[in-house]
Amino acid sequence: MSCNEAENPGEHPSFETVSKRSLKNLTIKNPEIFWQEASNDIFWFKKPTKILNKSNPPFYKWYEDGITNTCYNALDIHIDQGNGKRTALIYDSPITGNKSKFSYEELRSKVSIFAGALKDQGVNKGDRVIIYMPMIPEAVVAMLACARIGAIHSVVFGGFASNELASRIDDSKAKVLVTASCGFEPGRTVEYKPLVDEAIKLANHKIDKMILFQRSGHEVKLNAPKEVSWEEVVSKANEVDCVEMNSNEFAYILYTSGTTGTPKGIVRDIGGHIVALKWTMKNIYNIDAGDIWWSASDIGWIVGHSYIVYAPLFKGCTTVLFEGKPVGTPDAGAFWKIISDYKVKSLFTAPTAFRAIKKEDPEGKFFSKYDLSKFESLFLAGERADPDTIKWAENLLNVPVIDHWWQTETSWAISSNCTGIEMMETKYGSACKAVPGYDVKIIKSDQTLAKPNEMGDIVVKLPLPPGTFPTLWNADKRYKENYMSNYDGYYQTYDAGHIDEDGYIWIMSRTDDIINVAGHRLSTGAIEEVLSEHQSVAECAVLGIADKLKGQLPIGLIVLKAGVEKDNETISKECIQMVRDKIGPVAAFKVAIVIKRLPKTRSGKILRGTIRKIADNVEYKMPPTIDDPAILSEIKEDLIKNNILKGG
Repeated sequence: MSCNEAENPGEHPSFETVSKRSLKNLTIKNPEIFWQEASNDIFWFKKPTKILNKSNPPFYKWYEDGITNTCYNALDIHIDQGNGKRTALIYDSPITGNKSKFSYEELRSKVSIFAGALKDQGVNKGDRVIIYMPMIPEAVVAMLACARIGAIHSVVFGGFASNELASRIDDSKAKVLVTASCGFEPGRTVEYKPLVDEAIKLANHKIDKMILFQRSGHEVKLNAPKEVSWEEVVSKANEVDCVEMNSNEFAYILYTSGTTGTPKGIVRDIGGHIVALKWTMKNIYNIDAGDIWWSASDIGWIVGHSYIVYAPLFKGCTTVLFEGKPVGTPDAGAFWKIISDYKVKSLFTAPTAFRAIKKEDPEGKFFSKYDLSKFESLFLAGERADPDTIKWAENLLNVPVIDHWWQTETSWAISSNCTGIEMMETKYGSACKAVPGYDVKIIKSDQTLAKPNEMGDIVVKLPLPPGTFPTLWNADKRYKENYMSNYDGYYQTYDAGHIDEDGYIWIMSRTDDIINVAGHRLSTGAIEEVLSEHQSVAECAVLGIADKLKGQLPIGLIVLKAGVEKDNETISKECIQMVRDKIGPVAAFKVAIVIKRLPKTRSGKILRGTIRKIADNVEYKMPPTIDDPAILSEIKEDLIKNNILKGG
């Protein structure tokens, strides 16, 4: 792709003839022009004539008079264009040993039949459907089937606690719940039916029907007539066509993980969602139609929505659905096997996954067993990628490793090295520059714009680009107050960091992870970056604990790589000295504890807030997203043993 400016200054530049810098300028100065051109790349029953409605900020509307359908853009359009035989979905489950492939034609057939089954159960346009499923093809089918008939799906991570599922049933007022008999984790089976039964009991809103997919060897009893099997409803259903949908109607609700009180229902408008996500595949990830793409996430999270299901199918790619883990299914070579077996061009996963692989196989011995000659790039997001992990992956893979930053609220990247536009220099620790479409600023506590390298709250100037959240489900007031009120004219990301003199964005922490040590604002992310550079450290977390003298003091929790022989006390002392050398005495960093593992959500995010509450000996709620609740007792014991917390 050429990086030259358009030759004719009298015309606005084409996407294909501009550099990232000039493309970004176009999206900020003339967003309607840019996003109108982008919209020409998707299927519309009726093309929009109104590109952006700015009359009621912060409630901006993109393509408000356009008529389209999410499922048509994901499946039907490719069949219409003669690509129906192309593989749409690859399913691989090392836990069960099951593998399968579905062409676009085959996937559409399954989707249209299940869409008919949903209609038979009384689901119509605008109705909500809860999807509570493991990583199996039927989960993807259910999502696309909802989109086909204009129902709004709300995917809840499989294995979520019953009370959390109940709160989502209540908030969405779902008509139907689609689930499976169980899910599988390494070494254990998660029985879904008891969790669903309890959730239905707890929920004030009562669903009309439960549709359950029976997994082989784990069948469960169903209570007719309200509970019906997937197999039964599909056998009686007929295929249905796509429903015409207004661009501003909602495709889905995705509740943010780990919320307290009423969950926040992030909604996605249909037209903007299709336009933006299709645009990202080539421009951010350099992925073309027919390429093999893998997002190693879960469909219950935003990454799974955007980059397992929707974006790759909008683009006409082959997307991989993986029911496994980076380690333990069966070993630390699981990712390399998938990439090798299916000739994956690019992988998108969380830094946590690579830290887990690095911890188990620091020398990369498993890597040498597989052919990764078709692999071109690795993208990381979900939480900050430490430079050590990025460098380790670069050295092992010999491909670009790109840390990029985005949120559930945005559904696609806010900042990234956009490999489909032009590769930019890597600055380790930075998520590169703002993606075209986002005008990112840093605002200090005194409400003034920060200078280069000054720390503050990261915000995005309104309007947000298409594909981002236009509001919250049935909560316009909450949307405005929570996200759009603290800084007039800006979306508050609740991330903190700085932008350097070259425009690179440095995401250092969540806003509430900025700690105040004797009046000095310090980033826990900066301290974590130093600790991760220690040759024995696999991963770490830094948090501020309450201190009577200095307000807060940082402590480091360190997990070691496999095979480390050096004693824990020596490693702790070395880590403390590294922070003192690289950040200075101002950090007051005197405690680094070696622990077995860090508490995480099922999506791999470290539960720093919960650890901090345990350390401060204040009441905390068990996070509904926690991967293993037993770990919190381990952390408490470690804190007591190291005199951070008094026993009792």
